[in-house]
Parts: sequence; C-alpha cells; structure tokens
Amino acid sequence: MDEMELKYLKGLAKQYPTIAEAATEIINLRSILNLPKGTEHFLSDIHGEYEQFQHVLKNGSGSIRRKIDDEFGNTLSIRDKKSLATLIYYPQEKMERILREEPNIEDWYKITLHRLIQMCKRVSSKYTRSKVRKALPKDFAYIIEEMITEKDEVQDKEAYYNEILNTIISINRAQEFIVALCELIQRLVIDHLHIVGDIFDRGPGAAPIMDILMRYHSVDIQWGNHDILWMGAASGHMACIANVIRICAKYGNLDTLEDDYGINMVPLATFAMETYKNDGCACFGVDYRDGEERDARTAELEKKMHKAIAVIQFKLEGQLILSRPEFEMEGRLLLDKINYEDSSVRIDGTDYHLDDCHFPTVDPSNPYALTEEEAALMEKIRGAFLRCGKLQQHVRFLFLKGSLYKVYNSNLLYHGCVPFDDKGDFKKVRIFGQEYSGKGLYDVLESYARKGYYSKPGTKERKDGQDIMWYIWSNENSPVYGKAKMATFERYFIRDEKIRSERKNDYYELIKQDEIVTRILEEFGLDPEESHIINGHMPVKVKKGEQPVYCNGRLLIIDGGFSRAYQKQTGIAGYTLVYNSYGLRLVAHEPFESTEAAIEKESDIHSDITIVEEVRKRKSVEDTDIGRELEGQIRDLEKLLRAYREGAVLEGDV
Repeated sequence: MDEMELKYLKGLAKQYPTIAEAATEIINLRSILNLPKGTEHFLSDIHGEYEQFQHVLKNGSGSIRRKIDDEFGNTLSIRDKKSLATLIYYPQEKMERILREEPNIEDWYKITLHRLIQMCKRVSSKYTRSKVRKALPKDFAYIIEEMITEKDEVQDKEAYYNEILNTIISINRAQEFIVALCELIQRLVIDHLHIVGDIFDRGPGAAPIMDILMRYHSVDIQWGNHDILWMGAASGHMACIANVIRICAKYGNLDTLEDDYGINMVPLATFAMETYKNDGCACFGVDYRDGEERDARTAELEKKMHKAIAVIQFKLEGQLILSRPEFEMEGRLLLDKINYEDSSVRIDGTDYHLDDCHFPTVDPSNPYALTEEEAALMEKIRGAFLRCGKLQQHVRFLFLKGSLYKVYNSNLLYHGCVPFDDKGDFKKVRIFGQEYSGKGLYDVLESYARKGYYSKPGTKERKDGQDIMWYIWSNENSPVYGKAKMATFERYFIRDEKIRSERKNDYYELIKQDEIVTRILEEFGLDPEESHIINGHMPVKVKKGEQPVYCNGRLLIIDGGFSRAYQKQTGIAGYTLVYNSYGLRLVAHEPFESTEAAIEKESDIHSDITIVEEVRKRKSVEDTDIGRELEGQIRDLEKLLRAYREGAVLEGDV
C-alpha cells in the first residue's frame, strides 16, 4: 500500500471509524445495487408551453395512471381512477371543487387517504427507505413513513394506523396531508429529468418553467439554440438581445420580457411608434396563439415594435459578421445588397423582390450602423437585461445544470446534431484558428460559452465567448443549429419559398445508417451495442409519415411538436421518452386543452406508447452510472476493511 492510498483510507476511516460501520455500509451499498433502476424522463423543445409541461411532469407521461391501474385493477371504476389521477396531479385545485360538492367530506377524506397511501407504497417500493425519507415533506415525514412502511400482515396495528388518519381529519389537517401525499407520488414517479434543449421562445411560459426546474429534485439540461440565445442575451450580447426581443415580438410574447423578467419595453415602443408611425409594417404580423386577441391599437404597436427590433437585429448581426470573418457568414450580409429604386435585394447573384423596402433608419452608404436613437435604445435595453436578477438566476442555473451534450446511463443526449460534411465524415470546423470536429467541436463551443458569461467584463475572453454564443445560435456549423443558413431576412421580405428554405446538415439523412450512429456513439466513448442517442431540435412530422426512431431504436428524435407553433406541422403535441427498469418507451401526446379542463373535466392528455426497447433482464441500479460509482465506493470500503484487519489503519484512530 503506497503512501497516497494509505492517506486516502485514513480519510475514509473518519467516515467509517470501525470494522462494523465499514461492513454495514458495504452491505447497504451492495443491496442498493440490486434495486430496480430509477425512472428517467426525457423532454425536448418545450418552447415556453408551461401548462402542458407542468401536466406532463405531474402525470409522469401517463405513468401515474398506469400505476393506478396496476394498484387497483378492477376494484375501482374508470371514473374513480380518473378522479384519483386528477387529484394527484392538481391536489389543491381539485379539493377546492370537491369541498364544494361532496356531501360527506369526512368519508371522502378516509377513502382518499387510504388510496393515496396505497399509491405511495407502490411508487416508493423501488427505492431505499433512506432515499424515500429524503423525499418526504418535512411537515408529515414521520407520519408518512409510518404509513407507507406498514406491513399488511401486522393486523394488530390496524387500529393504530386508522387512528392516525382519524386524528389528521379531526384536527383539520387532511387537506394539507393529501397535498403532501400527492406531491410525494409525483416526486417518486420520476427519479431524474432530462431536458434535451429549447426551454425558451414561442410559448409564453419559459420563466415559470425555469422556476419549476430550479425546484426540481434531479434534473439536467442539454442547451438548445434558443436557450443559448437567451444565455447570450443575459451576458449582455447585443445581437443576442435583439434576437430575443424580435422572437418575443413575433410570437406575441413581449409580456415574457416585461411581466416575467421586468424588462421595460416602453423605450422600444416609443421608438417604434415615432420611427414607423406612417408604416403599416405589413411584413411583421404577430403570430398570436389561438384564442388570443389584441385591440387594433395594440396590434398595430406590436407590429411596429416587431419591425423596429428586426431592423436593429440585422444591423447588429451585420456588424458582428464583418468583425468576425472567421465565422464565414458573409452570405447573411443583405442590407448592403438592397436596391431601393426597384425594391429588390441580390442574394447569391439573383435579384429578389422585397415586399417591404421602407427602412428609414438604414443609411445605404453605411447600412449596418445604428442610428444614435437605435444605439441609445439598445444600451438602455442591454442594461435592463444585465440588471434583471431573475433572468440572471435562470441563466446561472442553465450553466450549473446544463451543457451542450451529456452522457448518462449509456445514453448520449444532445439537442441538435453532430455536423457531417458531404463525404459522410465529421465536419471539420475552424474556431479561432483551430479545427475541431465531433465531440471536440461540442467541447470547445461549450467552453467558450461559459467564458462568455463568466469571464471578466471587457476582456477578449468574454467578447470571444459572447460572440460564440451567437455563433452557436445561428451558424451552420453549430451542432445545435445545423442548417445552412438562418433565413430570417428572407422570411420577412421575400415570397419565394426556395430562397426562404433552410437546408439541414447532412446529419439528418446520415443518421438513418447504422454505421453513422455507431461512429457517433464511439466518438463520445459509448458502446454502440448498449447505447442510444436522444435527440431534439427537428420536429418529427408524424402527419407526413416521418418517424422518430432510427437504426432499430438506437437513435430517437423526441421533438414531436410540444410547442403549439409546430403542432400543425407534426400532427401531435410532442413526445416524451421514459426509461425505466423495463426498457425505453416513447410516448406521443395529443394536444393538451388546458389546466382548467384537466381539473374540471378530469381530462388527461391522451398518449400513445411505443415500446422502443424491452430488456430481457430488468435493469437495476448496478447497470447505471450511479451503480458504477457505488461499486467504486464498495471497492474502497473493502480496502479499508483489509487495512483495519492488517493493522495499517487502526479502528477509531482518526
């Protein structure tokens, strides 16, 4: 035994100072290895759909309803099962209705508490008592532990358990106890949550989604291009800020900035009303959600704000492209290609008619320069982004829990793609003078993104990192974007569908080949026979016959249109992936009506399940990353035992 190992074992002996304690921990860890693995839940491309996101988490993609069926079988009617499921999802809201309608509330409490305790027993059965204890709500921890560890064969304790419930009811704590039980069931149904990118943009609920994630017991996030955009904006990067505001304006979500983050949009509104007062801004309509209405004056103002920030964005991006020739994005420089005499723009040698050629702030001799008013406006808005405590808190959480990719339990998770060239090789991409490809490209981009947020303001390191965040958002070589161009300008001003198209990287065709999936998995250090790629970003158009599963289940694209903006294209309302001890299940969801309907009508999301992979032998903790960590701890403890018995380390001598 060398000196370093002896020093380590003496440190370990402080935690386990006797043979008995070390041996007990070995026994405990070995038993944990044989428990069923916890359930992992994968969600992608949430895009601000707060209500649907919340519901899918609460129902565990249908897991809670399936466990109700398993627990109660035919002993409960379908109606009672639906009512119990709704109570578990929304305990406070559901009880408010029950209290108004139920004639004998005491009997309802007794029946419901017994059912919820049965459900708690079922969902906690795969965990150690220690892990369940950590999940218990503080106010009722002792009582719940007593109830869910009750042995059915111990008949003489029946009066004891019944009296616990009777007392809870008699002292008016039943409502709080029911809420605690329901939240515990939700908590235990999902052991770990993976968010495979794009929390932000399009829908109005990104901020409350982030609030949920920050409270969640176990979560990781793979950044999508929309997440990176907001991270860049929070760092103070002007082009990222302009993109964030433009997208909020396009989807009628300026309230996200004003109400959720307290970023004042009045300066932009004032500027837009003055600058574009005689402009109908016809090309800048707002994509309001179904059922949303705006009065004519507000709608007109939002169109003007939309155009004002879009023009500012094109200027700021032009400045950035000119200053960063290494980004190779000269094809996006279009303001200097406009012919104002015939309202056209030249793109790749072809002239296209512009539906709108009214740009009062653009100087044709210096088209990418901001006017004094635009510059002052953006400085004011930039300051608001930097001072916004809630936004900074959310973005720091994204950095803390997030990354561009993750390897977890033999699965490779990333939002977009691994860029390939037209020869079928990993594309070599030059970043600040050095070439990277595959995993190396992911690693270097993530490193720069972190520097762009955390490096000292005013340094080259911070500036490079901030520009890279914008690069990750929109460059064709970005693994989380992966398209030949971001055709924002063309989509606003040109009707020709061909020039508006955004050609995808060859990756999206190549992944249909087994050898390509194998190469990607090996590039990230995974066994291609045992591993999967979990992918988001590209909505699977189910209504057109597209499939989410490739190469016999080794690659899954789980973007099925969680965002309402995509549901007309996909034909469904998103996928979730559930990975439990029995295998992988892909769940396709129908559109979610509303939280109100889920509570009032007891309407759940209808979901279709596809079994992607079913294991021959049920997976245990031993088969997971945590299991490998525990095996390492066991080996260390076994060395400590030998050291105790050989006298190299003395019991209690710490």
